[in-house]
Amino acid sequence: MSFNDRILQHFHASIDTKAQASQVLPEFIEHASRMMVEAILNEGKVLSCGNGGSAGDAQHFSSEMLNRFERERPSLPAMALSTDTSTITSIANDYSYNEIFSKQIRALGQPGDILLAISTSGNSANVIQAIQAAHERDMRVVALTGRDGGNMAALLGPEDCEIRVPSTVTARIQEVHLLVIHCLCDLIDEQLFGGH
Repeated sequence: MSFNDRILQHFHASIDTKAQASQVLPEFIEHASRMMVEAILNEGKVLSCGNGGSAGDAQHFSSEMLNRFERERPSLPAMALSTDTSTITSIANDYSYNEIFSKQIRALGQPGDILLAISTSGNSANVIQAIQAAHERDMRVVALTGRDGGNMAALLGPEDCEIRVPSTVTARIQEVHLLVIHCLCDLIDEQLFGGH
């Protein structure tokens, strides 16, 4: 197979996964956006976390909120928990890598805040502990997952929202997660600031 064929294979696989996701995810994305808007209107914030590519997605979301997405508007309260290397490494060193997000949530999370928890497998131990800490703080959770939802899915309550990408391939799941994040940013802006 030529490199060109391999590239086309990736494009087509991505398109197919997005087409499948478009059939099952819109109602969950809309629900998650409404949860986030409600939190923001009640002076809450969105804390986000994930590992690796999912950490990048968590930071991407918070930067779109804090700065702007596609329109001029006030900054919105969001914070990625994967950006403070001194905090992350001290928690991992003194306690456990599994606690790098949960300890931050116990300090920074408030009732009414939202946790955006991102894991392609749904099995990241530190994201699972983050969900548990969020529930202890009376926060609701929006979970971005893939595959079968993993152990994260079982932790979610009726007040939470899971957006599960219908794929088993990490790269494809991450590609849809980014699209979901852009949908969330657009819907949040639309609900808070109206048409433009």
